[in-house]
Amino acid sequence: MSERITGSEAICRALVAEGVDTIFGYPGGQIMPFYDKLFDFSDRLNHILTRHEQGAVHAAQGYARASGKVGVVTVTSGPAATNIITGVADANVDCTPLVVITGQVAVNSLGTDAFQETDVMGITQPITKWAYQVRRPEEIPWAVARAFYIASTGRPGPVVLDITRDAQVGTMDWDYKKINYIRSYNPDPELLPGDVLAAASLLNRAESPMIIAGHGVMLSDAEEDLIALAEKADIPVASTLLGLSSIPSDHPLNKGMVGMHGNIGPNINTNRADVILAVGLRFDDRVTGVVKKYAPQAKIIHIDIDSAEFNKNVKAHTTIHADAKKALKALLPLVNKSKHTEWLATFDKPEEVERTEVMKRELEPDDIAPDGAMRMGEVVRKISEASGNKGILVTDVGQNQMMAARYFKYTLPKSVLTSGGLGTMGFCLPAAVGAKIACPGREVFAFMGDGGFQMTMQELGTMLAYNIGVKVIILNNDFLGNVRQWQAMFYNNRFSATPMINPDFVTIANAYGFPAERVATRAELPAAIERMMAHEGTYLLDVNIDPEDMVFPMVVPGAAVDDILINTTTKYEG
Repeated sequence: MSERITGSEAICRALVAEGVDTIFGYPGGQIMPFYDKLFDFSDRLNHILTRHEQGAVHAAQGYARASGKVGVVTVTSGPAATNIITGVADANVDCTPLVVITGQVAVNSLGTDAFQETDVMGITQPITKWAYQVRRPEEIPWAVARAFYIASTGRPGPVVLDITRDAQVGTMDWDYKKINYIRSYNPDPELLPGDVLAAASLLNRAESPMIIAGHGVMLSDAEEDLIALAEKADIPVASTLLGLSSIPSDHPLNKGMVGMHGNIGPNINTNRADVILAVGLRFDDRVTGVVKKYAPQAKIIHIDIDSAEFNKNVKAHTTIHADAKKALKALLPLVNKSKHTEWLATFDKPEEVERTEVMKRELEPDDIAPDGAMRMGEVVRKISEASGNKGILVTDVGQNQMMAARYFKYTLPKSVLTSGGLGTMGFCLPAAVGAKIACPGREVFAFMGDGGFQMTMQELGTMLAYNIGVKVIILNNDFLGNVRQWQAMFYNNRFSATPMINPDFVTIANAYGFPAERVATRAELPAAIERMMAHEGTYLLDVNIDPEDMVFPMVVPGAAVDDILINTTTKYEG
């Protein structure tokens, strides 16, 4: 005989059935029936009450990215539903698997402009893999099972379920079946042997091959496969921003990051390589520079789970429509063991120029006054080294993001979490909360600017409430630094709306019960880092950064990827 339960209980049971252990959310009127039933599931479903709905989504993103699981969010209707939009859009662009459940007004109130009613379907359908409104309790098991399957398979992404009050309070016969097939949806395309053979043939004939690792490498847990292929064929590896940590920083074949603020060597050699194996990336404009001048001589092999990315931005010679892990495993036995000594040596000169002309300025402050403001690179590198290069880096967006990506070192996968495609300021602090919950045994470092911190700094309250220990580092230059850099370079130093009048961040952290200190001079930095690392919980450093510090190298908008500035006036000559 079937068991009759409410729709709210069905949601809770379905989440448990899908292996969910953590939910990020914020209660309210139209989701209250669910929250009432959640009280009975508190031993199985750990709910994290964030201080803002946007914080809930970013925290779920950090949790998903660090753990590889689906992040789950529950909020109410109206303004709560609209507050999640930035995070949902961010997750959609960066392929982060989320299931977001919003409460909704009763069915007979839909379309009446009822209190806290918004058209969640109309708003979220363009920025999700799937969005569905549940109007009857009987639909809940099917909708939840479908949501998790869609969010986590193929190219991952966010799913929104808008569940009306009727569906939550009505009753149904409980029956749950996990979904592993949907007609017309093929998340695991068949790997075609001919495509793999064609790719292997290109790699075996290449004299100057290069691998570019994108986010898809980590989404498919293909880090070991990537390294095995690179080592066998002796191919240098570069990463996109979201591909960072797919290969350890100190691996001899890791040549750094490509893109606007990437390393000189891989950017230059992108336009010298004869074959490029692009794994799990979409050739974003920040990676390619001006497309018509991108890798004009290279035969590009593009591996991606989403065939819509093929030839969308960059023309590929050969495509492999498959999960990155499957594709790399199939390629490995077909690729010859090779040596590309001369080709690898071509990275040496640009590396040396970058080291002496860019990195020395950022990382070696011996020639700089000890009582002066600091540079972002030296702060990031010193903290990374203090963690043994084993921490998880979470960044906000802007100069802090690029400097952290360039100078933080890593030895483990899934060690760099940032907002890539959407570039969301305010991402960092709540995402760090989610990452720490997902990986309590790893140190999590949240690097952000003074502007981004103030967008979501209320999530210090979440950290206080749940004893979540994150090392928070504010790279504080009293400016919206990235915009300031562009204003200095392209707008004649007209600093319109970029200077920041900031509060006392140390006092704010202390108000939440966290130790914090202002690091005003370079001489104070080592001891401050030591105190931060010795403290077991959350610790905040407000670091005085030179406001004129700029991120270089830089491929300016409209330039080719090998047309690189090493400072405001000097181009790399290679």
